[in-house]
Amino acid sequence: MRIGALEAGGTKMVCAVGDESGEIFERISIPTESPEITMPKIKDYFKKKNIEALGIGCFGPINLNKKSETYGYITSTPKLAWRNYNIVGALKEALGVPVGFDTDVNGSMLGEAIYGCAKDVDNAIYITVGTGVGLGVYINKQLLHGAMHPEAGHILMARHASDAYAGKCPYHKTCLEGLAAGPAIEERWGKKGVELQDRDEVWKLEAHYIAQAIVNYIYVYSPQKIILGGGVMHQEQLFPMIRKEVEKLNNGYISLDVLGNLDKYIVPASLNDNQGIMGAIALGYQAANEK
Repeated sequence: MRIGALEAGGTKMVCAVGDESGEIFERISIPTESPEITMPKIKDYFKKKNIEALGIGCFGPINLNKKSETYGYITSTPKLAWRNYNIVGALKEALGVPVGFDTDVNGSMLGEAIYGCAKDVDNAIYITVGTGVGLGVYINKQLLHGAMHPEAGHILMARHASDAYAGKCPYHKTCLEGLAAGPAIEERWGKKGVELQDRDEVWKLEAHYIAQAIVNYIYVYSPQKIILGGGVMHQEQLFPMIRKEVEKLNNGYISLDVLGNLDKYIVPASLNDNQGIMGAIALGYQAANEK
């Protein structure tokens, strides 16, 4: 079937058409401005594509409680123009098709679970480290929702002894996002991460914070695979550093025999940065098949 996919990000909206096999037929990118400017362009694109369902992986926070009057809304986002915007309702009304909806990072997790490197496990997590930090959680072959959705990019961190940086997050300062997201790297070191590739001390500190979070996620979610994506994780030298630091911080508490080979346990995203849009396709397919 023809499925529309929207990866709704804070900088750009990626619109695509594909099918349930994960094949992407076409895509465009639309800048994320205000709803009044951006949404008509999204609607016009999909109206011409003869889609049978739509999946949305969206920046948040968002309301995923289907019993709530504000299900499908973007809620307390720092992007003020989008605060309390009914993105699901607007697209369902315009297109007249079933709409699947989840966070952008849950969408990426679902893409990896259906089409990528988590196909062989029942439980996995996807961590994106970029402009922000987010966590998608896949438990017993289902995305995890509760009162809302996991906001584990904002877990509070123990500051490294050598790190005097105040933290970037306006809410928590020294949460994972506040210490390890791209803007924190740039503010702490005075340059963007891509300009710091040869600075070993930058990536050792980054690996420490990401590994500290991973150890917490292991203890809480007991995942069978941990996938790392996002712009910061294009620094491939981080992966061996993170694995080594996870082993150090675990300190023998959980036998690594339980987790297996860390090279295969903590892995990069596998879908060539298409995991988000492929996850949106999967969300659309699920919505079309809901009873």
